[in-house]
Amino acid sequence: MSIANTCVLIAAVMPAITMGLAKGASAGKRRSEGGYDNNNPRAWAARQEGWKARATAAQSNGFEILPLFVFAVLAAQAAGLDQARTDHLAMAFIASRLVYTGLYLANIAALRSLVWAVGLGCAIAMFAPTLSLG
Repeated sequence: MSIANTCVLIAAVMPAITMGLAKGASAGKRRSEGGYDNNNPRAWAARQEGWKARATAAQSNGFEILPLFVFAVLAAQAAGLDQARTDHLAMAFIASRLVYTGLYLANIAALRSLVWAVGLGCAIAMFAPTLSLG
């Protein structure tokens, strides 16, 4: 498996880990005291505040960007583009997502948006050699 394919797996698991942080923070609490409610997880997530609410939002954003990243890696590989370039862009994407998530949890919005754009740029850059204007 290529590095880029490993990065796809990491990107697919990251949202669950991000939400796991919020769920883990409520471990040991009863549902009536704000503990995680596996019977109604979306309602539980909607009631979160502070960094746990931001973890929920980061999870959603991770799932939203995932299809573009997966398709970018697969398209680059299917087009026979340089695997080393694809691997580097995929690793940069993962690095940007890790920083993005940390900034989201820390509530640093402006820098978080900039880092999000870097990650988006990494995914789009995988398509650049395949784009044709003619």
